[in-house]
Amino acid sequence: MRIALGIEYAGTDFCGWQIQSHSRTVQGELQKAVSIVANHPVEVYAAGRTDTGVHGLNQVVHFDTDSVREKRGWLLGINANLPKDVNVTWVQFVDDDFNARFSAIKRSYRYLILNRLSRSSIHQNRMWWHYPPLDIEKMQAAADQLIGRHDFSAFRASECQAKSPIKTLDKIQVSQQQDCIAIDVEALSFLHHMVRNLVGVMAAIGDGSKPVEWAGQVLRSVDRSQGGITAPAEGLYLVDVRYPEQYSIPTVSAFPVLW
Repeated sequence: MRIALGIEYAGTDFCGWQIQSHSRTVQGELQKAVSIVANHPVEVYAAGRTDTGVHGLNQVVHFDTDSVREKRGWLLGINANLPKDVNVTWVQFVDDDFNARFSAIKRSYRYLILNRLSRSSIHQNRMWWHYPPLDIEKMQAAADQLIGRHDFSAFRASECQAKSPIKTLDKIQVSQQQDCIAIDVEALSFLHHMVRNLVGVMAAIGDGSKPVEWAGQVLRSVDRSQGGITAPAEGLYLVDVRYPEQYSIPTVSAFPVLW
């Protein structure tokens, strides 16, 4: 039997998603919990890796098992064996051809910026505190230059293992409510640090350090050294992963309190 799970986690105290022998990771904690409920060793496969400090609202994973449980039994049993900063939100029985990574048709990320003069003790690990005022109209104008199919080498981390730097960005939308700014990004797949590097360029344009046209110049340079800073990990969320309707994979409501 192949089972898919929706995973929610606060990335602050994890060394990213991927299992490591000497560090605490989301995959490591999840595999231990699933293996306890399945009563045999289980390896879970995710829709994508997230870095240290990055959060997940609907990371999707799959695993194979011979154990028979109801959906409720899997969900409650796994959660009972997980630490408080990671949990399962849904369980779905899927066909054997489902693959959390390769069956995905869209991935969505949201980056949150707290844009005010004072820092926040509440949001210190949930948003990037950027105190210079940001102009979201300029940020959106910068983002519009990056939408579409491009060589994103200038927004790629040096340790990125992707075979090609060419990606297609379907959406970059900047919105604001009071002193909170959200940047929503959608694509089939992303390069390592790509979203955080995009945000770094947009922030420099938003605070007036760089002109709007700089975003396009960085893109065309295909040179990471021409770009801006890599925005901090704490503001980044893997919001959702979408699949063909045949798999009936649930979606989640992202940030119902903020917007």
